[in-house]
Amino acid sequence: MMTPSFSIGIEEEYLLVDLETRGLAADPPQELFDACVDKLGDLVAHEFMRSQIEINTRVAKSVPEANEMLAELRSTVIDIAAKFDLAPIAASTHPFSSWMDQDFTDQDRYVTIAQDLQEVVRRLLICGMHVHVGIDDDELRIDLMNQVSYFLPHLLALSTSSPFWQGRNTGLKSYRISVWDEMPRTGVPNSFESFVEYSRHVDALVDAKIIEDGTKIWWDIRPSARYPTLEVRIADICTDIRDAVAIAALYQCLLRMLWRLKTNNQRWRQYATMLITENRWRAQRYGLDEGLVDFGKGQIVPCADLIEELMELVREDAEALGCLAELEHLKQIVARGTSAHQQVKCYDDAISAGKSEDDALKAVVDHLVSKTSDI
Repeated sequence: MMTPSFSIGIEEEYLLVDLETRGLAADPPQELFDACVDKLGDLVAHEFMRSQIEINTRVAKSVPEANEMLAELRSTVIDIAAKFDLAPIAASTHPFSSWMDQDFTDQDRYVTIAQDLQEVVRRLLICGMHVHVGIDDDELRIDLMNQVSYFLPHLLALSTSSPFWQGRNTGLKSYRISVWDEMPRTGVPNSFESFVEYSRHVDALVDAKIIEDGTKIWWDIRPSARYPTLEVRIADICTDIRDAVAIAALYQCLLRMLWRLKTNNQRWRQYATMLITENRWRAQRYGLDEGLVDFGKGQIVPCADLIEELMELVREDAEALGCLAELEHLKQIVARGTSAHQQVKCYDDAISAGKSEDDALKAVVDHLVSKTSDI
């Protein structure tokens, strides 16, 4: 069995905020996007909502290389946006702006999606991080997707950045998932026996003219329809770029670990989708706070213990892939919490200091602007 390339690419979606009002820039100037394209070419693009912007690294041979690209992309968008008195925030929801005040981007793909999904997609004022890892063999890509799905809740718990929605603390660490789950063809994918079986299921939807191709299957993890990669999509976007890179490193290492087991005729035990989905809910609701179920042990285990176990499990792979330093940052995420924890603390501190709810929410936006630009 040939060794996969394990190349890596990272996509991030940002919300553009007005630095004066701290609200979303519902209609950012086209000149901003044009300036970004002049600097970054096809590595930057519009997203569904006009108040969003997306960046994509080129294919990187390693996590450190992807980190350098990501830092350059973030910095460029930040610098250009500032010229228009705007700033990107790397958060999966805006603390107080309403989706009802936003409009979608006038491009053919987005117009088609808006006509098809109606109010469901108009609420889609959310951002995420997608990580592609190069798995060149079709059959191996499906086999690894089946196995790595077990770890999707762990990746979500480490990345949560969407506790607020429409000016309210939702009580969830990732409210983005609640909005996202209203969309069709989302969630944890089924297991497939082969790439042929997977393709047959996609073709059933294409032949019925429900979707044009596999790009409109939006599972938490999927074989990319455009590249020979396995794309994980469950993560909230990380406000701290170091968090983003650490989670990308963990995902890459998990895939190599599963491949390594396979070369020794071993594999990770697969569990029913309903069980993985239960852990997904726990990650969505509690983030790192209340633990996930270890189905081998049959009990809830603190996330700190689970992440420590995972890091030991893939340490050999991190050394081989040259991303051990980036992986070690996971310890900091566990120790100080995710962006969701920091946002809620910022809000609570502002309220305790006597600020109004509106001003406290604006303080959260200021925190996100600052942390997004800390590169």
